[in-house]
Amino acid sequence: MAPTTDPHQHPLRIANFRAYWLSRFTGTIAVSAMSIVIGWQVYNIARETMDIRQAAFMLGMIGFAQFVPLFLLTPITGLIADSFDRRWIVRGTTTLLVLTAATLWLLTWTGHLTLGVLFVAAVAFGVARAFSGPAYSALAPNLVPRAVLPTAIAISSIAWQVGTIAGPSVGGLLYAIHPEVAYGVATLLFLVALVFMFMIGPVPQPATQTDHRPLARIIEGFTYVRRNRLVLATITLDLFAVLLAGATSLLPVYSRDILHVGSQGLGVLAAGMGIGAAVTAIWFSFRPMSTNVGVKMLIAVVVFGLAILTFGVATPIVDLLGIAPGTIAGIPVQPAFVLSLVALIVAGGADMISVYVRQSLIQLHTPDAMRGRVSAVSQLTISASNELGEFESGVMASLLGPVGAVVFGGVGAIAITIGWARLFPELGRAKTFDPPEILETEPQHGEAKP
Repeated sequence: MAPTTDPHQHPLRIANFRAYWLSRFTGTIAVSAMSIVIGWQVYNIARETMDIRQAAFMLGMIGFAQFVPLFLLTPITGLIADSFDRRWIVRGTTTLLVLTAATLWLLTWTGHLTLGVLFVAAVAFGVARAFSGPAYSALAPNLVPRAVLPTAIAISSIAWQVGTIAGPSVGGLLYAIHPEVAYGVATLLFLVALVFMFMIGPVPQPATQTDHRPLARIIEGFTYVRRNRLVLATITLDLFAVLLAGATSLLPVYSRDILHVGSQGLGVLAAGMGIGAAVTAIWFSFRPMSTNVGVKMLIAVVVFGLAILTFGVATPIVDLLGIAPGTIAGIPVQPAFVLSLVALIVAGGADMISVYVRQSLIQLHTPDAMRGRVSAVSQLTISASNELGEFESGVMASLLGPVGAVVFGGVGAIAITIGWARLFPELGRAKTFDPPEILETEPQHGEAKP
């Protein structure tokens, strides 16, 4: 628990949480900017020698390159987050991101950037995220009182989502100036994030368990998730819904070859989901969700699937309705681009509701001594849904074309949600975030009680 005497103090009034928030905010801007630039460069380099479907497959392979280290390392990194100072873990991974961004800047500036280098950078990103994800997630509850943890999660999500808004737009605009400018700014932002992380003072750490073997402790994290059906339901719903509907990885394809809006349009589209998510997160920071949380999560995922489906067929919809391009204040407006952006904004808002419910349930239903390992399991599924989802989208785009891949994903997300509502009735019965009982100590060896 954070060192404060007021259990209802606003999280941003707590110095350690402020530093944590600012570190996450600047780091997210840098990651989002680099991700959009890397994706754009991969697609453009690939298109020099490949057709649209082959180049889209290369985008999918970038996601796969990030997923492999996350998949291999996450079970171990969760244990590390429960055994070592979480601040130093994040500091170390942020340093790796500084070095990666600086290397890409240098190679871009000297003209030696290749697809191979971009894939190596993607692997480095995956390694950094494998270690930082569980540590970051498990650190936040140590910085604030339990009573304001849902608010802290919403505010932390604002840092993430606002960074997601600014990052792609900044990356696209800086890339339009010159590619190495984007990497140079990202390097500086990672350095700022590192400085803020060093500003976080000592925080409580869970007692290291000496009576458990490391492998047994790793298994306990997975066992806890498996036996807590509500936590299992929220984690796996996100896994399969976003795995299928990971359409954002195809934004470079849509920007260049479908909507024809270039790198600047790519930055705007990439910021779309962040805009919707940030507005939703700001709302929750002032009016936290408190009732029917499970049903609202299910509805949100259905809306997410519908929005992704709309994004995928925006151009056919506009053509079917016969809507002609127009102007607003003298600025040319392409209807399909506007509809695509609106759909992504709606998808981002719906996704934020799902993230808010999932993160609150996981953090409040998990004892502190296991948060690192449970957060690692959660990150593994999130990574599978995001990075492996990018791979799935790339593969499906190579088979069905980009539009067919997005349509398939949107319909699949809706179908998964309907199935999960039947398979896990606990979701529909979850009225509030309050668990029946909070465990403050690590379960006994071989046991993992919800």
